Formats: sequence, C-alpha cells, structure tokens
Amino acid sequence: MYFDQGEQRELKVSVMWKRAQGKKKVLTSLNWKERVFVLTPKTLNYFEGSAEKRGKRKGSIPLSSVKAVEFVEDTAFDQVKKYCFQVVYDDLVLYISAKTEDERKDWVDSIQDECSGNKFLLMEYHPGIFINKWTCCDGREKTAQGCQKSFAASEKDGYQGDSYTRSSFIATQPLPPIPSENKSEQPAVPAPVPRERKEPEKKTEVVVAIYDFSGAEQGDLSLIKGEQVTVLDKQTDHWWIAKNSRGESGFIPSNYVRRLGLESESWFQPEMSRQLCEDVLKKEGKEGCFVVRNSSREGMYTLTVLHGDHVRHYHIKEDCGQLYISERHRYPTVSELINYHQHNSGGLVTRLRQPPSFGQAPVAAFGHDVWEVPRSEIVLGKELGSGQFGTVRQGWWQETPVAVKMMKEGAMSEDDFIDEAKVMTKFHHPHLVQLFGVCSEKPIYIITEFMTQGCLLNYLRKNQIRLQPPQMTEMVRQVAYAMTYLESRNFIHRDLAARNCLIGDNNIVKVADFGLARYVIDDEYTASEGTKFPIKWAAPEVILYTKFSSKSDIWAFGILTWEIYTGGKQPYPAINNTDVVQKILNGYRLQKPTRCPEEMYRIVERCWHAEPEYRPAFASVYRSIVEFTGEDYDETVE
Repeated sequence: MYFDQGEQRELKVSVMWKRAQGKKKVLTSLNWKERVFVLTPKTLNYFEGSAEKRGKRKGSIPLSSVKAVEFVEDTAFDQVKKYCFQVVYDDLVLYISAKTEDERKDWVDSIQDECSGNKFLLMEYHPGIFINKWTCCDGREKTAQGCQKSFAASEKDGYQGDSYTRSSFIATQPLPPIPSENKSEQPAVPAPVPRERKEPEKKTEVVVAIYDFSGAEQGDLSLIKGEQVTVLDKQTDHWWIAKNSRGESGFIPSNYVRRLGLESESWFQPEMSRQLCEDVLKKEGKEGCFVVRNSSREGMYTLTVLHGDHVRHYHIKEDCGQLYISERHRYPTVSELINYHQHNSGGLVTRLRQPPSFGQAPVAAFGHDVWEVPRSEIVLGKELGSGQFGTVRQGWWQETPVAVKMMKEGAMSEDDFIDEAKVMTKFHHPHLVQLFGVCSEKPIYIITEFMTQGCLLNYLRKNQIRLQPPQMTEMVRQVAYAMTYLESRNFIHRDLAARNCLIGDNNIVKVADFGLARYVIDDEYTASEGTKFPIKWAAPEVILYTKFSSKSDIWAFGILTWEIYTGGKQPYPAINNTDVVQKILNGYRLQKPTRCPEEMYRIVERCWHAEPEYRPAFASVYRSIVEFTGEDYDETVE
C-alpha cells in the first residue's frame, strides 16, 4: 500500500489483554480478550489474531482524541490483569493489561509521547475503576474530577507527588555539577533553559482544479479544469486563497480543487463507502466503470469495479513498496497501477474503463464574502413543501438552482438569526446542506443548496419496500458523518430528525436546518405540552429542563436511525406525547426495527442512555458505524 511512511509506520506491536468497554458489572476475566495492539503516530489500533498473523481490526483510537494515558492501580483488577493501564479518549476509557511491568511502562511512555501535544489533556485522572464508586477515592460520580495528577499536569509543573515523571525529568532537571578540585570554586549549577518548540515549516500545497470556476465577486480567482494553483491560506472550510502560475491570487472554492497527486484523479473517491460505490456504479451501468476509495482496513485502498450486473471489490495490496492486485503486476503508485489495469485486465474480471459521472460541479456558494442576497436576484419556482418555519420553494440565483425557505413573519427571532447566518454560511461538509445566504428583507428568505429528492422522511415512506438494510445503514452513516463535523465545531442542531434531512442524487443524504430551532419563537413549537413540540425526538433533559447539547443531538440521532430502518414510521406509534414522556422517563425505549442489524441497534441503544454523560460522542458513533460496514473479504483475481 502506498502511504506516508511518517504517518502510518508502526511504532509498537504487542499482544495484550483488552477489557470490553461499557460493562457495568463486577469485572471478571470473562470481560477480557486478547488482542494485537499496534501503535502508529496517529492511531492506537487493535486486531484479532496473533502478532504473526493479524485478523480483522476490532477498533481504532485516533491519538488526537486521547485525553490521558495512565497506570491503573494493581488492586483494581484481579492478579492476572495486574499490569493494567488506561487510555482515556472522547467519553470512553479503554483498559489494557500488559503481560509484564516493563511492557506496561514502555507502552504508557510511548503513547504519552505521541499524545503530549494534544489540546485537551486531563490534568487529573482516576487510577482506580468505577464500580458504583471509584475504587481509588470513593467518589460516587463517574464524571467526578480525577484524584491524582496526570502526566500532562506533571509535564506542566515537573512534579508528581515526591517524584518526577520520565518526560518532565528529561525536560526540567538541571545538569549535574562539573567536578572540581576546589569545591569552594565550584560554579553554581545553571538554571535549566526551557527548550523552544520549533514551529514546523509550512509546506507548499499545490492543488488541481477539477472543475471550471468563473470568479463571481471581486477578489475571486477564476480556475480552468486541470489548472494547478498554490494554496496560500485556508481562510475557511469553503474558501481558500490561492495563486496561479501567472502570479494572480484570489479566493477559490475548496470543493473545486484537489491536492496534486492521487487525490486529483477523477476515479479517486476516498470517502465513498462500499454501499454508496455499489449504488453509484450500478446506476451508471457501464462495464468496467470503477472507483478507488479508502478501505475500512486502515492504510489500504479498495478498487471497486462493475462487471455485468455485479460489483467487485479488490484490496490494493503492498509489498516492499510495490502495489498490486494481482501479484504479477506491481507498480510503485496507485495511479500507475490503475493505468495498467485500464489497458489490461491483468487478472481482474474486466479491464477498467472510466469512473462514473458524478454530475455537475458543486455549487461554489455565491462568493467568498457574500451572504446577504438581494431579493431581486432570486427567481422563485414551484413549492417544494411547508412546515412550522414557513414555505420552501425551488429557485434560481444566476442560473444556479437553489432552495428558498420563506420564513413566516413573526415565527423566529430574525435579527439574532441574521447575525448567526454569516457564521453558518462558512460551514462546509459533504453531508450538510450548504447555506448560501439570506435575504434579510421581511419576510426573511433563507437560501440553501437544492436537493433533487427532497425531504428524507417522504423519501423513506415512498421507497420503504425498495430500500434494503445496507442502503439504510449508508444513510445513517452519512448523517453521523455530518453530525461529527458539527460536534467538532461545538454546534448543536437541536431538531435532528428525518424531516430535517434532505436527499439528492445517488442517495446522498444531507442534514438541514441545523441550529434553526434556536431562533423559533412560536409558543406552540417550544412549549413542552404543545402539539408541535418534537417530544418524540427529545432527550429526557430536554423534556425536563429544556437543556440542549451535543448529547441531546445524540439521542435524536438514535430516533432518526429508528425512522430510517422503519421506512419513515412515526416513533412511538399510537402513543400520545404525554404518555411518551412518562414512558421515556420510566426507561422505555423503542424496539429494534425488523430490518435494523443487531450491531446497529446496539449503537442506537448507547445513544438512548438516560444520563447524557454516558451517551457516546458522534465521533465514537461514526467510528463504530464505519467498523460495522467494513469489508470482510478480498475478491480473488483470475
């Protein structure tokens, strides 16, 4: 496999014990499984199998999400697992037991080294475990602040109890005195000089235009498909400043360019899932149509190709710096390998022809600093739907198809929303409906991208017989991906549901109306007893205290997942809002839909924990879904 050796090289490999996560009962040996642990500069992974022959990857923790890495007290576990340490990440704790004390110390030191620059390291941790209370300090709350200084705190002040940590000792201890014949003349030990952290050199990033772009506003830089430009500054997710070969610089839309190299190949679609690839290729219906994407196996790519009515998947393997699908045909890069198979089947079921057509260029918003749109520039078309906010109509802005949400007068706190709209236009994600701007004249128009298939809820109800579980799972994955993005920006949706998601070409699902509920002033919508309040999507803390957070979004995501697998049914059917509230508070939860896989329902159950602090983060949910949908086999070459 061709990859950045600095990012993916294996730093450590050991066979150790992993404790199953999410267990509440007394810890016994039944909760432990032997796994092959692999540490890279970016991730901590664990696999089935042995060190010599690894099996399926069972989990992966991005080191950027790690908050603490510390020893666990010997008394916390039985003597068989006495060399235990903990990795605290997101909202979870992974307990790992080494085989020896030296192995434990070596692993803790190594992971601490790789995570020492993380932004959100904990200053305190619990050296014990939680079984109704913390075994180390008798604390009754699982979320209670730690009772002992962590390695991060030690590095900050160089001291932990009456000893120094390994890393702080290296950084802060004074040099030993220089021997001298005359002790009275011995010079004083110099004070330690703090070591300056060198700023990494900025690497020039060259990108290639994959679409034509005609600059619409002053300061924009026009692009010609295939042209190479140098990125000078990534101002926002959506707009970058770049310079072309003629020395001209200006704003370019980030979704119109790709990094020079593999990413600029039209057949390379790294984020496409297995299911989405199959749907796209079958819809294209052309022999040899193909894409290359990231594999669910970390550090690998997968070639997906259409042959007849069937889609085949081939892992691109690597050996001694050479890439291959068939061992007889090896090349140093993915591009060279694909070029060979475009001219020769070389053991594949068919020769590779061309990638599918991905439709027109994405909309590049209205300009790098445009968010206020004159109403005279919007042409309105047919009505697409209506709801508590107002009416949605199809429209056009300078030949660009858009959706126009025409807000009811007095239905929202308009001035507050307009202040926030400028920020929301900068959000950019493949599974978020792009907000282009607003017409602030009363009544307000909200201008967003146009999604061809309309409301997800209506789509589910119309196609519930045709949709298969893998396609439904793909919809859930796309929503989780978008919500992970919002969570990373500390943005709360507040009204996540199938009715507030849209679907476009190739079954692409996008989350819409994020944050809009915050500005609604319709009493019927916000009152807990009103018929319009989305009680059936509301977490207990929202019902009781109107307390919204990313954790209440997690709860609503679980309900939305249930909607998808039931083909758009109403949650808690035949139960009124008042009874739903009582049932939820008494612990009742929606049952598993018939077409929902067991593993997916287990993920959903985690989203419905009564106490928000025990619900997973969206990043954790998304990783679980990706692992569940991963490939389990390779196609064989002929």
